[in-house]
Amino acid sequence: MSRPIVFLSDFGYRNEWVGICHAVINKLAPEATVVDLSHGVPPLDVRAGALVLADSLPFIRHDAVLLAVVDPSVGRDRDIAVETADSRLLVGPDNGVLAPAWRASGGAARAVSISSSQIVLEPVSPSLHARDVLSPAAAHLANGGSLDDLGDALDVESLTTLRIPDPEVEQGKIACEVLDLNRFGNVQLNVRSSHLAAAGLDRLDRIAVASQGGEAFARQVSTYADLEGDEWGLMVDPRGWLSVIRENPGNAAADLGIETGDLVWLTIVREQAAS
Repeated sequence: MSRPIVFLSDFGYRNEWVGICHAVINKLAPEATVVDLSHGVPPLDVRAGALVLADSLPFIRHDAVLLAVVDPSVGRDRDIAVETADSRLLVGPDNGVLAPAWRASGGAARAVSISSSQIVLEPVSPSLHARDVLSPAAAHLANGGSLDDLGDALDVESLTTLRIPDPEVEQGKIACEVLDLNRFGNVQLNVRSSHLAAAGLDRLDRIAVASQGGEAFARQVSTYADLEGDEWGLMVDPRGWLSVIRENPGNAAADLGIETGDLVWLTIVREQAAS
């Protein structure tokens, strides 16, 4: 029985890249189901792709082959396949996009470079390794093939890592960073519920949200429907990150003048501090 393949990329759907990868996989592993996790990762944003992949692991079959392609340096970074300590299989460029996923799976137990002439499609396009290298490797693994067939073994310590920075937490204040913006303008921060609790902000009705572009006072809510009028909100999103939101159809990112990577400060609203 074939393993499923879960496919993530920043390709979008304007061109044939997603479809041609599907076609290659279908030709080489016709029994394998391909699940498109997302092809809307912001272009070339390795960290955003890595986060989506890692955050999605609890909902993905354990025997699935995870194929992640966000590759700003295609043709320069080596292509790798990784087996994790808990036996997940990951395929992608060695640029960190796989690192949070293997870390969440107990670490990288072994890895190989994808270079075998028996696996890759020749001639390999210098600018589309997803089609000629990564998709064939994922198909091989989905068919039950061995990691060792893909190419030479690599020292797992040599793999490119990527870590998500922790916020700076002190009593009454969190200095954090924008991880991502979604198409509705919600602002995803590198803040978990535990960080709010550590700062003593978790039980406050409202929290001040400040950036270089402006400031807002956001009410802690559990869903968008809890907001009224032009209210701002702070909500733990489905992936477990704290997000700044507006009552629909408001756009928190645009109203704060904020972009991915910007700094944000969460603090006690002055009136609450006085009381």
